[in-house]
Amino acid sequence: MTPKDIIKITINLVVIYIIGATILAAVYARTSPVIYQKNEQEKQEALKKMAPEAEAIEKLGDWYPHEKHAEYYAVKKSGETAGYIIQTFGKGYSSYINILVATDKDLRIEKIEILSHAETPGLGDEIEKESFKDQFKGKDPEHVKLVKTETTEYIQAITGVTISSRAVTEDGVKKALEFLKGTLSGNKEGGSHE
Repeated sequence: MTPKDIIKITINLVVIYIIGATILAAVYARTSPVIYQKNEQEKQEALKKMAPEAEAIEKLGDWYPHEKHAEYYAVKKSGETAGYIIQTFGKGYSSYINILVATDKDLRIEKIEILSHAETPGLGDEIEKESFKDQFKGKDPEHVKLVKTETTEYIQAITGVTISSRAVTEDGVKKALEFLKGTLSGNKEGGSHE
């Protein structure tokens, strides 16, 4: 192969890369706003499901559990704060578990929802079952504790799914409640806040 052939191949490759990059940039420029709008719509729908009786859901701020961006909100009824919704993440067996937690104004849990995860199908995904999530209803921050025995006072771990159960309970929900408690009382040490 002569130096002329090498230059010719190099120029062809550069042209192909430039054309490919231009096409990718054009596709991204066109789809990015659509994806953003869809994500925002899904977020608003998820928030409304967490507090269907709310007249308004106002964003209070951002926080970063496991260095992942999450938000927290005030739930308004008759112009008053009736509760809170906070997004959080727990480090599971094979993924970060994205969780929404709705509370009353005293930080008693009203509902939790698992937004996304990549836990083991047929095992770790048991965290999505209502029987597990319903255990959180009515619990205050002091009673969000995972135990391996039968309990109504705390949260019972799912048999064989302790890591995922702990990720939701203590790494996700409990830390979110501690963060909210600290932030609402003016103590920024309640969680990793920026």
